[in-house]
Amino acid sequence: MSLARRHSFYEADARARIAGLLDADSFVEFLGPTHRAMSPHLAQLDQPAAFDDGVVVGAGSLRCKSVLVAAQQGEFMGGGVGEVHGAKLTGLLRRAAAQKPDGVLLLLDTGGVRLHEANAGLIAISEIMRATLAARAAGVPVVALIGSGNGAFGGMGIVARCCTTVIMSEEGRLSLSGPEVIETVRGVEEFDSRDRALVWRVTGGKHRYLIDQAQGLVPDAIEAFAQAAFEALQPDTPSIDTDDALVALQARHSALKARAQAWGECRDGLEIWALQGIADPARLPLLETDAFLAATANRSLP
Repeated sequence: MSLARRHSFYEADARARIAGLLDADSFVEFLGPTHRAMSPHLAQLDQPAAFDDGVVVGAGSLRCKSVLVAAQQGEFMGGGVGEVHGAKLTGLLRRAAAQKPDGVLLLLDTGGVRLHEANAGLIAISEIMRATLAARAAGVPVVALIGSGNGAFGGMGIVARCCTTVIMSEEGRLSLSGPEVIETVRGVEEFDSRDRALVWRVTGGKHRYLIDQAQGLVPDAIEAFAQAAFEALQPDTPSIDTDDALVALQARHSALKARAQAWGECRDGLEIWALQGIADPARLPLLETDAFLAATANRSLP
């Protein structure tokens, strides 16, 4: 893809990402700003509110496939999930289970739960997880797209791993606890949040792809995310049958256990990449996406 033609996913806001991903004029927003579905809690805390509560949800088409889509606005409270924000995501996923579109796209841009609404936000995360799994059980693929400034942390990091497919760019990040949180709790010796290269080698898209926590890695281009999302819109048939879903879950658990045993002593992505048999792992952060994928095509996973 020509660099001149790229539209950066990282630099776009929620509405620009949706507009770039979906077919022209196909998006219909649910509970848009005119409905003023705002958090009931923020004003009581003298905090600014947003008319869409920091998340855009609706329906549209992606290359003629019907999709429901949600995009978090990372510039509003770091994309934090509160009561209304979470309810909009849960409602969209429940709609997917009932209507069975070709897929659901979750454009994640969040630091996790909104601390101003901590209890409501945590409950919302559990509801989003349940609704995600319910959509998958109905055969609807749920695709997480992560290439934003905030990445996907906290509860929404867990939601991402509940999805059928995770697609990331190098700029995206995915984790449970953020670097600053780890440093605060465990000390700088455990994780230096000021070492930005280390942060991306541990939470960034390249690393998550190499350890099979992201199934796709694309350049920072809305067009690239659109193509990868389109290819991921295959019926989630393994989740429909309970026995098949259990077998898949047990296989995943076995793989995670093996990787924890193999990589448990590693303190840097570089060490894990070396154990995967990748030649000269230190050069990987410098490679463009296509060259990176070629250089790591023969990596081994426990």
